[in-house]
Order: sequence, then C-alpha cells, then structure tokens
Amino acid sequence: MKRITAIVLALLMVTGVALAFASCTPATEESKADELDLTADGAAQDGTAEIALVTDVGQLLDKSFNQGTWEGVVRYAKDNGKSYKYYQPANGADASDTDRQTAMQQAITNGAKIIVAPGFLQATAMTEIATQNPDIKFVFVDGWALGLDNVTAIVYKEQESGYLAGYAAVMEGYTKLGFTGGGGGTNPAVNRYGYGFLQGAEAAAVEKNVDVSVKYSFLYGSTFSASPELQTQISGWYDGGTEVVFACGGSMFNSVLSAAGKYDNAKVIGVDVDQSYESARVITSAMKGLAVSVQKVLGQFYDGKWDSELKNNAQNLGASDDATGLPTDTWSLKNFSVEDYNALYAKIKSGEVTPKDVVPDDVTAGWTKVTVEIDA
Repeated sequence: MKRITAIVLALLMVTGVALAFASCTPATEESKADELDLTADGAAQDGTAEIALVTDVGQLLDKSFNQGTWEGVVRYAKDNGKSYKYYQPANGADASDTDRQTAMQQAITNGAKIIVAPGFLQATAMTEIATQNPDIKFVFVDGWALGLDNVTAIVYKEQESGYLAGYAAVMEGYTKLGFTGGGGGTNPAVNRYGYGFLQGAEAAAVEKNVDVSVKYSFLYGSTFSASPELQTQISGWYDGGTEVVFACGGSMFNSVLSAAGKYDNAKVIGVDVDQSYESARVITSAMKGLAVSVQKVLGQFYDGKWDSELKNNAQNLGASDDATGLPTDTWSLKNFSVEDYNALYAKIKSGEVTPKDVVPDDVTAGWTKVTVEIDA
C-alpha cells in the first residue's frame, strides 16, 4: 500500500515561519462554533465579498478541517470589517477540477481579492485560476508553493500532533487502538497524522513495556464523509475490543462517534480542531492551528506584506511555532498528566524528539511493541 507521492516530496521543501498558537490550551478559537454564526453569508448587500473560502471535498461545517479554516476567515473578516463568503464546488464529494475552477471563478466574479482554499486536491484548479488572475491572491491551506507569486501556502507538521495523540492514548492505558483516515491513503496530511499516531503509540508502549495493537484503515475515507459503511466498520472494531479510534477525516468523525455510541467504554480521538465539545467520548484531539494561521495570513495580506512574506512561499508550521498539539484544558485523560505532556511537547519543540514525516510504503513493519493490522 503505497502512501507516498511526489506531493509529499514537495512538502518537505517548504520553509517555516513563526506563528503563535496556544496548543497547550483549549482550542476555543478553533472549535466553539456557537460563538460565531458560521452559516451566515457575510457578503455585502450587493452580493460581493472580498474574502472567499472555496471548499474541496466534505461539508463546510464538518467539525474538522473545513470548519476550522472557515472559522479563521469569519473571525478575521468580522474583526476587521471585511465582507466574506464561502463557495462549495458542485457535485459535492465527486467535485472535479472543473467544479473547483468554477467556484473560484465565481468568487472572483463576486469581488474576491483573496481566496482561501483548503485541501491538497485544490492544486490543479488553483494553478489554472491563479495563472489567469494574477491580481487575485490565493491561500493554499494544506498545500505547497505552486511557483506562482499570487499563491501562498500553509502546511502543518501533522505527524507531531498524531504522535502526541498516540503517545497520550497508550500512556492513558489504552492498548487496542484504531485509526481511520480520509483521502483513501493519498492525502499527505492525513498520512502524516496516521504515521505519527503509530510512532507515538510505539514510543509509549516501549516506555511502559506493553504490547499495543492498532487497526489501521483508509477504506471508507476517500471523500472524508460520514457513511453507513464506515460506521459499520468502526462498530466492528469496537465490538472486537478496540478501545479508542483516531477519526482523521472531516465528517468521518460523525460515523466514528455514532459507532462509539453503541458501546459503553468506546472512545474517540478528534482531529484538526478540539472536538471534545462534540461528545464526552472524545478523550483528546490531534490539533493544528487552522483558524489562527488563516487569520495570520489574512493579516499579512491586508498589512501589505504579500511580496515580502507570502508570495510563492509555504509556511511549514509545527510545535516549534506552537501550531500543533493537544488541548490539555479540555481533554478527559486521567493517567497521562499535563506535566508529562508538557515535558514531551518541549522535547518535540526543541527537536529532541522528532516524529518522522515520510510515511513508508509498509506501515506495519519496523515496530517492536506495536502490531498494525490493515483493515482494507
């Protein structure tokens, strides 16, 4: 099962810049949607909007990646008196590059000065539309530098958050884990989350001298959407003894949470944003600073710093930028202390502990205390 493409190699070449994100505190900026009306159309009365978000696959309010990015757009726009609007390409989970191009062009027709587009599948459409519209700026979230002066990218070190989640789960006492990922195994960010999760579980298992098993699957996550098939699969995992599942893929979280609801002690690990507010079954979440990083880039744009800081650049953000981590104030972990977490986080931040970001072809090999079972 090959998980690496040339896309990942491109991501390894990006450069990092500093970003303040309180990963050791609850991600209320990222996930408390009730503080904002995320369904509102923030366009001007004539229908124009200068800040646009164009989604890729999945729903806008997916309680995960799209929603976290959208919150950043809404917060910045509201705080700075800017008009804003979101666009979801036609055909939903089956959206094509043409559908994405049409959505981006519609945003430009409606007055967009800057378009925020989350998701690595945006690359082809963004390259085309950005080339045709050199005066419009584009923010490629979870993307890479496209070689265009009017495109900037934000990339995260998801392997760090995945590592912390896997380590925390095993230190908490769980030894039967699960990981279900979006993108069908082709999404570099999700793959980094999953491989980091395995690395963290292995490190904790070695430290505790316990054996850990991990169910590992991309089978029902190609569209990042909830589905009866995914819920049935995860129910089978829980029924077979799996204790906690890392739900890594947008609305897939809903299927995993529904499956967990059938079993008294079944737990879930959220992704991208703090999902503890969705259910008491969420023990923690592997986060990245979506909203704050989007707000930062929008601020740089409106401060006139595009040419000096953003054009044809990718910001690779991780613990050293306080842009990855777990929400310690809202997690429900009892055996893994905040103090121990902070000590580990400091080691990742300093580089003493460096989770690998290049996912091997065979993720089942190379472990001493972890057994990985691919549920394909």
